[in-house]
Amino acid sequence: MRVRDITAVLESFAPLSLQEKWDNSGLSVGSPDQEVRGILLGLDCTPALVDEAVACGADLIVTHHPLIFGGLKQIAPEDPVGLAVIKAIRAGIAIYAAHTTADKVPAGVSGAMARRLGLENLSILDPEGTRLLDGTEETVGLGMVGDWSEPLPAAEAVARVKEAFGLKVARCSHLIDRPISRVAMCGGSGSSLIEAARKAGAQLYLCGDISYHHFFTPDDILLMDIGHFESEVEIVDILYSLLRKNFPTFAVRISNALKDSNPIQYL
Repeated sequence: MRVRDITAVLESFAPLSLQEKWDNSGLSVGSPDQEVRGILLGLDCTPALVDEAVACGADLIVTHHPLIFGGLKQIAPEDPVGLAVIKAIRAGIAIYAAHTTADKVPAGVSGAMARRLGLENLSILDPEGTRLLDGTEETVGLGMVGDWSEPLPAAEAVARVKEAFGLKVARCSHLIDRPISRVAMCGGSGSSLIEAARKAGAQLYLCGDISYHHFFTPDDILLMDIGHFESEVEIVDILYSLLRKNFPTFAVRISNALKDSNPIQYL
């Protein structure tokens, strides 16, 4: 098995053509012709994840977030990105990321959030086009919007989201004085889609990395910042299932430290 065989499956699910212009999805370290004996999956490619790959004999790391976002002017062990690159090259490990590519497909990040909340009538929040998947045309783009079968008071809606995502806390705007039935979401940093959520008729919008000033909202929508990691981590399981389905006898594993790999600590 070679790297290109694995990435072909990943890109049939989340094509590189979908990525944002600023993104760096795809293969960032290694060659498509490298032989692969094992795959390790995580959300972020850290030096610790590379060490884990070495320990378990994996020579391909697949993550959601790219290791390298912009041009590296220096690769030094004092920098976490530089150290991960150095460790990977020394060990002959290739590194691949499915980032905004996996954000934009209905079965990806935001779709997983919607399914976790039990929403119905799902559609892409910010559609940008269509693609063919198994002979069927599907809409692609960022975010998702859908409906609960019955409306909930705002406080109960917040409680349902917290339970669904296993949250102890969430950053919220003021509770709105109206029932919530339509919910929009975007995994990761999604504040740019707040207005799209309002236009889609959502009374609740959840994502990560909402800044202070965005919480001054009109009284027709409630914002919830559920955390960047918390909103996206399920994509690791999705990619794992995809690879296991296509390579059932191959060594594919999820990082043992995935649940503890959130760089943000709530103390």
